[in-house]
Amino acid sequence: MLFWLSKTFWIIAAPANLALIVAVLGVLLLWTPWRVLGRNLAALGITVLVVFAVLPIGSWLALPLENRFGTPDPMPERLTGIIVLGGSENVSQTRLRGIVAVNGAADRLIAFGDLARRYPEARLVYAGGSGSLRPGALREADVARQALQIMGVDTDRVVFERESRNTYENARNLKPMVMPTTGDTWLLVTSALYMPRAVGVFRKADWPVLPYPVDHSQGFGPPRLSLDWDLAGRAGSAQQAMREWIGLVVYRVLGRTSAVLPDSASDQ
Repeated sequence: MLFWLSKTFWIIAAPANLALIVAVLGVLLLWTPWRVLGRNLAALGITVLVVFAVLPIGSWLALPLENRFGTPDPMPERLTGIIVLGGSENVSQTRLRGIVAVNGAADRLIAFGDLARRYPEARLVYAGGSGSLRPGALREADVARQALQIMGVDTDRVVFERESRNTYENARNLKPMVMPTTGDTWLLVTSALYMPRAVGVFRKADWPVLPYPVDHSQGFGPPRLSLDWDLAGRAGSAQQAMREWIGLVVYRVLGRTSAVLPDSASDQ
């Protein structure tokens, strides 16, 4: 139920969607006795959309999340295992076209292939089911298996977890499958934006992990103001970052993560 509510809530509550709904409602009210309210709502909705188009809100929100954890330097000489979280696969297009399709987070798969080659003795784990409200038979892990085979990775080395729907279930489902022990060194690979929540979830599950963030979209310094007017791009970036901050807070309230923003220097 909670998973279903989180998905449907965001469809309506996503800032750009909500601003558009408010603006359209305002326009419709212009032909009713509530025309003054309509003008105010239309103005509010349009103003919010313009703000998203002009200001780098997404970059401001994403920067502290993406830069919370850096790539290990130096890398460990030995790893117990490497965990890669799903989300880089385009399951619907793979099902429709019959060929492997990925999305903008394909850095996760590339990193997995590279790390598997560099650490031939490490255990390999891929976790990803479906974040859809109506999942089909094909899951993220299934597409990842095909992609890794194309990349030349020996998928017989890989443990594929294909039932999880979110980061919390990734850790919950994986732990009894791989049975990590004290003193292990597990590397966790996911997009930099989601790494703080992922690290917090694994720490809460008493599974310390070494972050290996990929799929960065931000630099190191503060974003510069510019009149870009890329409404779709900037609104999408802002909504993605806002959703992640909300997810961090919700996970903390539900007791699913060790902290809203986990300490980059702690494994506890």
